[in-house]
Amino acid sequence: MMNQNLFETLSVSAEVLSAVGELNYIEMTPIQASAIPLILCGQDVIGRSSTGTGKTAAFGIPAVEKATAAMPNRPQTLILAPTRELALQISGELRKFAKYKPTVRIATIYGGDSMPPQIAALRAANIVVGTPGRVMDHMRRGTLVLEDLKLVVLDEADEMLNMGFVDDIKEILSATPEERQTLLFSATMPPAIMSLTREFQQDPKVVAVDGGQRTLDTIEQFYYHVPQAQKMQALNLLLQGFGQGRAVVFCNTRRMVDDLVEYLSASGFSATGLHGEMSQSVRTKVMSDFKSGRLHVLVATDVAARGIDVEDVKAVFNFDIPADNEYYIHRIGRTGRAGRKGASHTLACNPSQIRRIKELERFLRTPIARAYLPKKEDLYAMRQSAARERLLSSMNTMDNITWGPVIDELAAQGLDVRAIACTLMQLLEGANRMDIPEVSDIVPVTRPQAPRQAAAPRRREMPKDTVLLTASVGRNQRIAPNFIVSAIVEGASVPASAIGKIDIFSDSTRIEVTPEAAKRILQTMQLTRIKNNRVRFSLAEPAKPRKPYKPKGK
Repeated sequence: MMNQNLFETLSVSAEVLSAVGELNYIEMTPIQASAIPLILCGQDVIGRSSTGTGKTAAFGIPAVEKATAAMPNRPQTLILAPTRELALQISGELRKFAKYKPTVRIATIYGGDSMPPQIAALRAANIVVGTPGRVMDHMRRGTLVLEDLKLVVLDEADEMLNMGFVDDIKEILSATPEERQTLLFSATMPPAIMSLTREFQQDPKVVAVDGGQRTLDTIEQFYYHVPQAQKMQALNLLLQGFGQGRAVVFCNTRRMVDDLVEYLSASGFSATGLHGEMSQSVRTKVMSDFKSGRLHVLVATDVAARGIDVEDVKAVFNFDIPADNEYYIHRIGRTGRAGRKGASHTLACNPSQIRRIKELERFLRTPIARAYLPKKEDLYAMRQSAARERLLSSMNTMDNITWGPVIDELAAQGLDVRAIACTLMQLLEGANRMDIPEVSDIVPVTRPQAPRQAAAPRRREMPKDTVLLTASVGRNQRIAPNFIVSAIVEGASVPASAIGKIDIFSDSTRIEVTPEAAKRILQTMQLTRIKNNRVRFSLAEPAKPRKPYKPKGK
């Protein structure tokens, strides 16, 4: 008996099946198997689907199949997407499905691009993919008329609402025929989404193939507890250890994207940023370089990364933890695509961020494992292994054979062949060498519980050669000794046993620490935050000796 989830069982044309077959699409994903037959039959559909589940094909294949010869400026299908990148991604997929249907003409319209080429494309298009703002612009100009629409698709509807497009979407849908077919795809179903469906859909069928579960089975998730002041260096280590091939790094702000790209580029990585303030031509060039392999590390904000659809991203790195749970899902969904395995690595720097990790675990109903930064010896071993592989793959080629006489000549001069080989391997490794930062994970401090009838506490015995540090906060900032101790333990990976007497004054605090602890604090905790106050640590000035008292007249 034939598997009913095979694409060849669909009631679509031979042209579409041929194009799908060339893409090596054989068996439909759950969202495709559930939604495509309903859409082909003209049913309104609400699709709840996480990223990476194949939803573009779920609505794209029926859209291409339904397309007929185009009338000037009278499209039959309109697909709305929240970002330029996602609109371009959708258009690219639809063109693959329409490879053998020359009557399908697709126009992609989005802000930041020149109007005349878009107007020209709209004249011949029967499928339009666009962002809400630019669709509205063309409607006002009269270059996009929606009176003949048969199908409307809202992709990532929850994200469009989060970005403030709800009024635009309502105005666009109000300008379309009442008898149209409307499809809505969203990772979540907040009240605003349900309100849209009630107003603009007719008896929609809900396709929730994951039952609310998150499709993250192919992604291993890790987090690292690192000092805030060494966060960039920690990311450096993680990229050297786990970022081979293509990697995506996520930040919460555009400013951090720029700062991080500057640091990574100076550290030897092939890194570029992607955020909303870039022009469309620059963003398109960045994505082209990333997909082709000319660029290895892409640093992006959430909105800009919505259109990243590269199947072989090896790992995703959360430099900042997103405030929204769904953003976390969209981020790590950039890896582990098309059945491949992937990994996500998240940096956490303080107790509130650790609690945020635990919140994500509860939301996802899956563990995010505590892991530790790779050690120097591990990275050296990886480099040696990579150099060995490069050597083996290059042996016995004609170019290498031509170097034989040079080696023979050096050996004839009495040089040891093994020493020559080691030197060449060192040169080979040195061409790609990057510095390995010194970063230590924050190790949780376990304090023994005092017995119920404990003796009077004794002052911790400190070495004689202690160092006094001054912190730029005190009683006026409501600082207590426990705030100082926990900040140092977590921020500088210093054990509590290395901290001695703490004296708190009006606007400063004096802390007795070991010399090793002082060095780490001064290196890693400048301008750290304690109780939301920016704090600077410095060496305390020695107390001035008091002059002996001399009675007047003597």
